[in-house]
Amino acid sequence: MIIYSRDPEGDRAFFRDTLGYQHVDAGHGWLIFRLPPAELAVHPTDGEPAHELFLMCDDVEATMAELTANGVEFTIPVTEERWGLRTALRLPGGGELGLYEPRHPVAI
Repeated sequence: MIIYSRDPEGDRAFFRDTLGYQHVDAGHGWLIFRLPPAELAVHPTDGEPAHELFLMCDDVEATMAELTANGVEFTIPVTEERWGLRTALRLPGGGELGLYEPRHPVAI
């Protein structure tokens, strides 16, 4: 996975310091992060193909409280979807990441 960013140092610091993801330095400050287990879903579209990245958590409200205490900005309120509770957070580089608490069987 690659995230393109207007502030790569800020986004790297976010994953390193705020989320606490383990990482290695591939040289010259290029951090490569170990990600938690992940799931992949493929959805149909009539529009242009797109990709989204969602972090999954066990308790969206508790995770939001923890991240908010670390200065994370959430861009949308929690909404209930048929598949879970979702919100989104702002990365320092201006991008967004989805965050959700699944209400479906998980593959991990």
